[in-house]
Amino acid sequence: MPEFFLELFSEEIPARMQARGAEDLVRLVGDALAALNPTGTRAFAGPRRIAMVATVAAGVAESRSAERGPRRSAPAQAVDGFLRKHGATREDLREEGEFWILDKVTPGAEAARVIAAVMPGLLRRFPWPKSMRWGGTSGFTWVRPLRRITCLLDGAVVAFDLRDGTDDGHGLTSSNLSEGHRFLSPGEFTVTSRAQWQEELRRRHVIVDAAERRTLIADGVTAQAAEAGCAVVDDPGLLDEVAGLVEWPVPLLGRIDDAYMDLPAEVMQVSMRVNQRYFALRKDGKAAAHFAFAANIVARDGGVAIVAGNERVLRARFADARHFWDLDRAARLESRLPALDGVTFHAKLGTQGQRAARIAALAADIARLIGADPGLAEQAGRLAKADLTTGMVGEFPELQGVMGSYYARHDGLDSAVADAIAQHYAPRGPSDPIPTAKVAMAVALADKLDTLAGFFAVGEKPTGSGDPYALRRAALGVIRIIRDSALRLALRPLLEAADGRHLAPGRDLDDLLGFLIERLRVQLRAEGARHDVLAAVLGAGLDDDLVRLLARTDAVAAMLGTEDGANLLAGYRRAANILRIEEKRDGPHGRPVDASLLRLAEESALAEVLDRADPSVRAALAAQNFPTAVARLAALRPPLDAFFEKVTVNDADPALRSNRLALLARARAVMNLVADFSKIEG
Repeated sequence: MPEFFLELFSEEIPARMQARGAEDLVRLVGDALAALNPTGTRAFAGPRRIAMVATVAAGVAESRSAERGPRRSAPAQAVDGFLRKHGATREDLREEGEFWILDKVTPGAEAARVIAAVMPGLLRRFPWPKSMRWGGTSGFTWVRPLRRITCLLDGAVVAFDLRDGTDDGHGLTSSNLSEGHRFLSPGEFTVTSRAQWQEELRRRHVIVDAAERRTLIADGVTAQAAEAGCAVVDDPGLLDEVAGLVEWPVPLLGRIDDAYMDLPAEVMQVSMRVNQRYFALRKDGKAAAHFAFAANIVARDGGVAIVAGNERVLRARFADARHFWDLDRAARLESRLPALDGVTFHAKLGTQGQRAARIAALAADIARLIGADPGLAEQAGRLAKADLTTGMVGEFPELQGVMGSYYARHDGLDSAVADAIAQHYAPRGPSDPIPTAKVAMAVALADKLDTLAGFFAVGEKPTGSGDPYALRRAALGVIRIIRDSALRLALRPLLEAADGRHLAPGRDLDDLLGFLIERLRVQLRAEGARHDVLAAVLGAGLDDDLVRLLARTDAVAAMLGTEDGANLLAGYRRAANILRIEEKRDGPHGRPVDASLLRLAEESALAEVLDRADPSVRAALAAQNFPTAVARLAALRPPLDAFFEKVTVNDADPALRSNRLALLARARAVMNLVADFSKIEG
């Protein structure tokens, strides 16, 4: 099967758009050439090109099909519309029963003809997040000016151009030409295959594989740092971005002026990352006096001039940071609180000043429940957003909380307050650590619960297509802090307290609590845990204590993992199925069991076990001794098995039938005290 190769060569593509562009190219080409059955597809992305290769069929065979049209009695307009749709005439129709039939013959075509026919339209509708026009009068757009289209089928050019009516498409036509590195190897060369293209570009100082560029950069900066006795700060996002900025990575190491080494390490790292795409280094756990970066050229002097230029630029950046650092510390953090009243949090939820007051009050409430100092929690909550008014956070929003912590320490505040300010946004993601000190936990929980209660109160809930206020992340943060720290908190009162400080006190909070529980279920599923068991436990009643809820879930899951548990579940399902069928006809069978109608030993034995299990299960649940509760349920297995083996439920005697159904209903009810086992999957 022939090799199809396509390269789209342009001016520099933003790094964040390259990988998605290559994925879209593969998807669109795969759909457009589906008739050629493309296989072995591989994509490439870099600063000045996206490309792909695939193996395709040599052509498309002739095909025949019959399209059923309108009824023969249909108006002429309907028939004419059908014919226009298929490019046919009335002479092409035949009758079949009550309908007109059009026999269609699609002629075969060579692969090159199929490719040439679809490519112009495919490129004109390419879904770049942002496209631009350039030069001339053409309406054709691309992410940056498109310069070349290389399109080959087994080494031969697939000829097409981008003309579209009166639009000249910038005069772009397909060819077998490409270009190497802009500075190190300028000029065009002829492409004959994907492998030759890749090797020729390597000779011309272009690494076309993004993963290979990433590895070269990572290994190179690590080696440069090691020579200086330093380690590179892990930053996968920056590594991905730099791999999208250079075609021929040349790792280099620069030095930071000693005059700036007293700046906070986070300030130095963010300034280098955001402004210059430099990698921060650490030495002995502290900020190192070096930085690493990747150049895009091989310099004749070994990079001396490049390093000197980058050091000069970095001094200017750090001088700006120094200005903000000194200016911000001239005012106490407390003095910035009035300015928060002029910062809008959300049009429907007031200012950051109002929000800070809510967080402070809620943090104090939570602190009392988890054994933290309420006064410190209240102070940290009140100051948590104060750094939003600082020059440093205005320049680097990524440092929210971090700078507040530094300024709190500078003001001589308690270290627990400073730590809570720094950590109140945590966790920001699934791999981010949670706060470890209780004051910090209280403020972090207060921040997230206030956000959730506020946006739910004003109807700004997440939808299937969007979550603009990151409420799912906030909910997962609450869950992680509670789970990982084993905090015994009743969430409903806290949500009521948070909600009462918003616009709709006294509102029904089942939707918000349900949202949190659903996030917990999603998290359990992601962990590979039995999320269906959680649903079953919730079926026995909504519990707002996540630690208790999970303990109960774990106990039920452990029981279901045993032979007794599996058999008991089978017995429950059998009883539930019988009851579901019979209750459709008779109505509920929840009346008390009549002991005088227990004719067989097996039904008497089941009734006796249920009499003992009911109060003992309730007592174990009340004591939150969930292993004991499920163990009492496991004791139902032998008598339930014997009941189904020996007892005919639908007895000819209506009284016996009704009593036996009531006995099964009681067995179902006792098991449902622990969990609604009908929700267990599998």
